[in-house]
This record gives sequence, structure tokens and C-alpha cells, in this order.
Amino acid sequence: MTEIKILNWDMQLIDDFDYGNFTGMPPIEDDYSPCVIDTETLNKHVVVVIYIMVFLLSLLGNSLVMMVILYSRASRSVTDVYLLNLAIADLLFALILPIWAVSKEKGWIFGTLICKVTSLVKEVNFYSGILLLACISMDRYLAIVHATRTLTQKRHLVKFICLSVWGFSLILSLPFFIFRQAYTPNNSSLVCYEVLGNNTAKWRMVLRILPHTFGFVLPLLVMLFCYGFTLCTLFKAHMGQKHRAMRVIFAVVLVFLLCWLPYNLVLVADTLMRIHVIEETCDRRNDIDRALDATEILGFLHSCLNPLIYAFIGQNFRNGFLKILATRGLVSQEFLARHRFTSYSSSSITVPSNL
Repeated sequence: MTEIKILNWDMQLIDDFDYGNFTGMPPIEDDYSPCVIDTETLNKHVVVVIYIMVFLLSLLGNSLVMMVILYSRASRSVTDVYLLNLAIADLLFALILPIWAVSKEKGWIFGTLICKVTSLVKEVNFYSGILLLACISMDRYLAIVHATRTLTQKRHLVKFICLSVWGFSLILSLPFFIFRQAYTPNNSSLVCYEVLGNNTAKWRMVLRILPHTFGFVLPLLVMLFCYGFTLCTLFKAHMGQKHRAMRVIFAVVLVFLLCWLPYNLVLVADTLMRIHVIEETCDRRNDIDRALDATEILGFLHSCLNPLIYAFIGQNFRNGFLKILATRGLVSQEFLARHRFTSYSSSSITVPSNL
């Protein structure tokens, strides 16, 4: 009987993150574990309200961002193309949030296909986001530090890069599509999580370490390198206006890190505990579960924050939006002239390609 309890405890520790954190695992009986596992780490009604608010804000904000960028075709910069793809990724993610909100309240009731698709979209959103930001950092690095237009002048190359980002993000996310399914663990209610067979612990570590190495750590190092040298160049050259024009980009990167870095740090701690680098205790297990829940919600908030950055910091975005309203007759040309903001660039949202 003791051996059965220990085995169930090990399996619970393995599966905790995957369907206890994001997919709403039902409560587990006390006799499955020597510890009391706190399965309700956050108030599910509060989480549902947050999901719905993020859904509405993201749907409205990212739709406006896409409209402004697509409308400003003549002045669209390479950075705008990357930001357009970032808005598309956030919009797609927002569309699946109502499904996760319902699952938080009622459990997983949507079947295996929806489980696979929503898990895939969530992962693709995360990886495409940081990879696109890494591409922006490299573009700004080449344009400012090396004063080259090679990349920015070849629009077909930029399209190829964006397609490559989407393809690589899809590859990193495929394991979630392949292995996730609607499943009933321990005769409990239906959940959405990975089913990996006998080597569950081994494969979960592989599926966790490899994607976060190539889809988070490496792009983050690229951004730190590129923006470090970019900032040094701007300050040394005393490029006042160009420095101000970079505010939106720096704000976008900073908000992404503030939203997703805590989650990934907690995930690293969880991984280290599972491979016994960090001693595992009942209190630590519950603390990490609560931290995963809280930081993941913080990560979800990211999908609706970029449009707010553009609206409050991006002068060109506001100019582009007012111009669209004036073209549609919703505001007068006099109003547009009075409220048009001084622009630091020709780009619809951020900085020009020839910066």
C-alpha cells in the first residue's frame, strides 16, 4: 500500500503542472499523495473574469493595431511588419481564451480536438512573440549599429523571416498538439493534458527543456546583445530623436519580459525540483504550483498590453488611427490637424526602416 502511494505521488508531481496549472485538473483524493496538494491555488471565478477581460481588450486592441498597420501601406516599415505578425499572434491567442475560461469554471468539456488546437495556439503565440521581438532587435541592431539597409530594403526577405518564425514556432509547439488529449485521470473529471505513455517523466522534461531553450533563452540572449549595443550606439552618437523613436520598441520588449519572464523562471525552478537538483517538499510543491498559476495569468495579460503601449507611447500609431477616422469621416480634418502629434519617424507605429 505504501509503494502504491509513493508511485501515485510521483505521477502526481509529474502531471501537476500540465493539467493542474493551465487546464484545470480536478481535485485529487488525499490518499493519492503523502502531501495535501492545494489544487485550487487561485479563485477560479477571478481567473475567469481576468480571461474575459483580456479577451475583450486583446480583441479590440490588436484589431486596431492590424488596421492601422495595414492601412499605412506606403509608410510601413520592416518593424511594422514584425509588429503586425505579433498582433496576429496575440489576436489568435485571444480567440481561445473564452474556451479556457469555460474550462476553469466547468472543467474540460470540449473534447480532444479542441484540446489539441487551443494548446497549439497558446504555445505558438508564446514562441512567435519572443522570436518576432528577437527579429526586431536584430533589425534595429543592423540598422543602427552597422548602419546597413540590406535587410530592411528586401521586403521579400522580411516576409520569409516572418514565415520562418511561424514555422519554427509551430515546430516547437507540435508536441502539445500531438500528445495532448482529453483524458480522465484517476477516475476523475475530464482534463486536457499530455499523455506520454510509460516514460512520462523523461519526455516531459525533454518537451519542457528543448522548447524553452530554443524558444525563450536563446532569443532572450539575442535581444540582450542587440539592444545592449544599440543603446550604446544611440547614446554615444547623441541621437536624441532616434532614441525617443525607440521608446515603443523598448517598451514592447520590457512588457514582454515582465509578463513572461516570471513564468519561465518559476518553470525552471519546477524543472530543477523534478530532476532533484532542488529538494522537493510538500510546501515547496504547493508554492511552485501557486506561482505557476499566478505567473501564467500574468503571461496571458501580455496579449492585450501591446496595443496600450502603442496608444500611450506610439505617437505614429495615434496619428495613423486619427487619419483613418478622418478618412472615414468620423472626425474632421480640422480636428485631425489640431490633435496630430509630432512624429519622430515615418513608420505607422514605431521607427523607420532607415533609422
